[in-house]
Amino acid sequence: MFQRFAQICAAGAVLAAATTAGAETKVPFALDWKFEGPSAAYFAAVDNGHFGEAGLDVEISAGQGSLDAIPKVATGAFPMGFADINSLIKFLDQNPGAPVIAVMMVYDKPPFAVVGRKSQGVMAPKDLEGRVLGAPPPDGAWAQFPAFATANDLDVDAITVEPVGFPTREPMLAEGKVDAVTGFSFSSYLNLVRLGVPEDDISTILMADHGLALYGNAIIANTEFAAANPELVTGFLGAVAKGWADVIADPAAGAAMVQDRNPAADVALEQRRLQLAIDANVATDYALENGMGGIDAARMETALAQLAENYEFQTTPDMSLYFTDAYLPDAAMRMLK
Repeated sequence: MFQRFAQICAAGAVLAAATTAGAETKVPFALDWKFEGPSAAYFAAVDNGHFGEAGLDVEISAGQGSLDAIPKVATGAFPMGFADINSLIKFLDQNPGAPVIAVMMVYDKPPFAVVGRKSQGVMAPKDLEGRVLGAPPPDGAWAQFPAFATANDLDVDAITVEPVGFPTREPMLAEGKVDAVTGFSFSSYLNLVRLGVPEDDISTILMADHGLALYGNAIIANTEFAAANPELVTGFLGAVAKGWADVIADPAAGAAMVQDRNPAADVALEQRRLQLAIDANVATDYALENGMGGIDAARMETALAQLAENYEFQTTPDMSLYFTDAYLPDAAMRMLK
């Protein structure tokens, strides 16, 4: 049922995307979250003309979490989006044949983290035992917690998990109502700073530094749209890589682009958020050497095995269903520096 509905919607998306403004093809793009520092790369691709050079007129829409863009792209409401690949893998396992796939890895090192207060005794994974962990149920980092717990030999029965909402997550930690939270490292850290928590009291436990081989967020595409418009998708991905290279070279300009779309944003804070994402998640050794966008097959196999600790697969995991490099531009066009 989902597959048939999605195919009908995808066909609509292809037709919608074929609508042009002048010589440019309209491509709506769904982000995972609101307009913050890490969104700057996509705004740079617009403002610096990279999408235009590829013949694209891209409209960027904010999202509401790591899972948000997946059904939007799968149903064809958006031909392209940005989402957590681990959530995508689970979605495709539950909806076999849904027309959505990752086409470019962005967060080579995912920002999944446990962020705690040193003054409340949380500095390392084992410190979570005997304490209260705030976790939004739809949070991408929370979804990885079982494998993180296994990798760090945590007694999960000794951890009190408090379900929290995204808007209340950091305020509850700042007020001492929980001792740590799950979230994206760059967002939770700086949200706490903005709430007045001293930086030397914040501990960021990045799951990728504590046993997880998982990847993070990727550009996703509706498969029918991509098959019908391969050159367009490749042009889109090349423009995204150029946008990231731009904000890596000039993060202050990137933060200003965020503020242009989100006037309430603190430009200095968003510049720091962007820089944190660049340093920890995007400009990794692998991406700097190979160009952004690809994956290492052996690492992905390990990641799938770790996902199986968090999630019971209905079918045998198959990497080719979740990620393809068929639309990536040449590596020389994806270099970040």
